[in-house]
Amino acid sequence: MRFGPVPLAEAEGAILAHSLVLPGGRLRKGLVLDPATLARLAAAGVAEVIVARPDPADVAEDEAAARLARALVPDGAAAGLSCSAAFTGRVNLNAAAPGLVALEADRIHALNRIDPAITLATLAPLTRVEPGMLVGTVKIISYAVDGRSLAAAEDAARAAIRILPVLRRTAGLLLTEVPGQEEKLTAKGRRSVEGRLAALGMALAGCEVTAHEPAAMAGALDRLPGEMLLILTGSATSDLHDTAPEALRRAGGTVARFGMPVDPGNLLFHGMLGARPVIGLPGCARSPALNGADWVLERLACGLPVTDADIAAMGVGGLLKEIPTRPQPRERRF
Repeated sequence: MRFGPVPLAEAEGAILAHSLVLPGGRLRKGLVLDPATLARLAAAGVAEVIVARPDPADVAEDEAAARLARALVPDGAAAGLSCSAAFTGRVNLNAAAPGLVALEADRIHALNRIDPAITLATLAPLTRVEPGMLVGTVKIISYAVDGRSLAAAEDAARAAIRILPVLRRTAGLLLTEVPGQEEKLTAKGRRSVEGRLAALGMALAGCEVTAHEPAAMAGALDRLPGEMLLILTGSATSDLHDTAPEALRRAGGTVARFGMPVDPGNLLFHGMLGARPVIGLPGCARSPALNGADWVLERLACGLPVTDADIAAMGVGGLLKEIPTRPQPRERRF
């Protein structure tokens, strides 16, 4: 593509590079200059304009953006994504359902290395999304790009982005109470958990409230419906063999891990009861603010395994925003 100032006599068919204000109204950048427009420019005393002139092998920005988006999302229904119409060289990719962003990051890096004018920006891998949320944006920066570069970008990142759908659609919740606990704490915990589930398109299948005692908790876990089980205790879990993990074992389940390098969210444990994942939520789950339990809940809801290595890797980026209700702030405030 050639770019620069040209006299009006040479500008027909070229693309106006910068908007111009004329007595009869504004000419917007990106306009293809036809004889009528050139006559307006001449009547306004304009002698030359700055234009972009595509070469024969170039592809115009909107067509290029649409082609790249089709390569990235060849089947929108299967990928859980919708694509906007191309406009000014941009196509937006939006989530069609709740889930997690899945990327072939190496292939997207390859796309972005081909030509600086051919770009794709996305959310981070495993970001939770809701319907309509912007997941990625294709942007062709120049008015046209070389067709060979565009074809290489299409090949590099074909079907490289999708949404992992929520597969487990229900959860049971066990809440425990300890002597002297404020009555509103139980209701607050339930509301917060229901909000988290709703954001994933999940439903609360059942809820039981018991004393903070292993036998009572084990019985409730056995009775609760749901494809997943969540435990939010009146007293924080502080050891692998504390009350809540022991209750899971008494119910016939297993505990995979206690503790995670995410703050807030350190005091999480997780395991299995039969085929159902179990999450022992940290106390910060009573707040709607993001915490480590969200990352574990989201992955398990989408059918992803959560291994020791997965949780250990969450430490990088795991220092989350401080919340006002935190009983022990990370730093003293003077």
